[in-house]
Amino acid sequence: MKIMKIQKAAALAAMVGLLLPPPAQAADAPVGAPSDIALRDGGVFVGQYVDAQGNALAGADVSVVVGGKAVAAAKTDKHGVFAVKGLEKGQYDIVAMGRKATFRCWDGKTAPPNARNGALIVTGDEVVNGQLRNMLANPWIVGGIVAAAVAIPVAIHNADNGSPASP
Repeated sequence: MKIMKIQKAAALAAMVGLLLPPPAQAADAPVGAPSDIALRDGGVFVGQYVDAQGNALAGADVSVVVGGKAVAAAKTDKHGVFAVKGLEKGQYDIVAMGRKATFRCWDGKTAPPNARNGALIVTGDEVVNGQLRNMLANPWIVGGIVAAAVAIPVAIHNADNGSPASP
């Protein structure tokens, strides 16, 4: 009798979990610190846009933005590469395809040792490697875990009593 109450409570919890909206996705998370980029001679900023699978995004319109105002524009080539010249050191937002990435740009001679010569910007679906907590944000996975937590003890109980398991 007690097992039946526990099973009903677990089933109810699983159903409620499926009805609740999923938590905010990684795209809504605050953006981390800007990356450091060493500008090339002539204040040239070079970058490459790729999707989450590493495929180049050709023909994308790219804007360089400072304080909400576009100061330069470019278009990616067939390899997803773009270049903007005439920039000075400072912080810039690079905007393309509705996504924004922020970079601190330095003169090539004064750039910190960790500064890169170009930017790799990954757009599209977020890339997540082996993080269980992101899987648990999916209500279907949580519902499956709860269903398994209910079904396995029932099957064990039925097997111990010699009665056949329900189909």
